[in-house]
Amino acid sequence: MPYATVHGSRLYYEDRGTGRPLVFLHGWGTSGRVWDAQVADLAADHRTITVDWRGCGRSDRPRSGNTLAGNATDVLALVETLGLDTPVLVGSSVAAHFVVLAAQAAPGRLGGIVSVDGPGHWPTLGMAAELADLRVRLAADRAATAAEWVPTWYGPAAGPRVHARTVERILASGTFIDALFTEVGGFDPRPIVTGLDLPAAFVHGGLETQFPLEVSRTLAGLAPQGRLYVVDGAGHMPHEERPEAFNTVLRTALSEMAPALG
Repeated sequence: MPYATVHGSRLYYEDRGTGRPLVFLHGWGTSGRVWDAQVADLAADHRTITVDWRGCGRSDRPRSGNTLAGNATDVLALVETLGLDTPVLVGSSVAAHFVVLAAQAAPGRLGGIVSVDGPGHWPTLGMAAELADLRVRLAADRAATAAEWVPTWYGPAAGPRVHARTVERILASGTFIDALFTEVGGFDPRPIVTGLDLPAAFVHGGLETQFPLEVSRTLAGLAPQGRLYVVDGAGHMPHEERPEAFNTVLRTALSEMAPALG
């Protein structure tokens, strides 16, 4: 199985296809498997790399480094290790923060970023307390909390089987990743996004209930090369819920990045 050691941790990844490189980063507690439908489509004409970031999936579960910046530097190290030429980073949920921070740190090494239902500045709307409460509930009863919370991620296109699979992935991941909830509760990417010097796409499920659509709309408006895309009929995980519609949106976003990429 392919692993890359970055910053002392082994990260599991899968590398398929040839062409313009795309690096897919899953959301909290899940794994690179959430992108299976994207790999099946885009690997026909892209090099697709899915990563289990630290603490998740088949990657190591270190006690340290479970931070937004830590994961962003992991991604950039993986890009260098794999010799990727200006890849586009695609980050779902909390991983949208990873790709924003990676773009801030090394814009010249990337071809663009795609945020998929990222938290954005959601905590500034008075929601930080919900994240703090979530961390407490996870510590008290991880299985029950995940089983209650996960179905709220999805719209009607996903059913109990998808919910159960996601809960299973969360329970298989490490617990040190919970520290991200505390950090996200005080993080506001708007000042960073305003200064991004590369194409930035913000994709949002039209039925999203975790983070308001206005969050992605605001960030797309602030980014100098930002664009907003909405996947109708999907919630927080549009790439799993409506994969064909999401893939169409992603391909559109990538094609619209192409002029800026030269």
